[in-house]
Amino acid sequence: MTVSALPAKKRKHKKDSQLIIRINELERNRFVELCNELDTSAAREIRRFIHDFMRKHENARKYSNG
Repeated sequence: MTVSALPAKKRKHKKDSQLIIRINELERNRFVELCNELDTSAAREIRRFIHDFMRKHENARKYSNG
């Protein structure tokens, strides 16, 4: 399936970039294990954190500039 064949909603949120971080191996393994136990993925939880962080801080910035 080509990108142009995807519905607009799917294309809009295409994951096309990476964020590489360095963390302690033990913490990484514990995090991935816990995510698996909770039936989620590490990537999904990190994306959720990023979205929540941006929403929180963008809203705070919007109100402090107003």
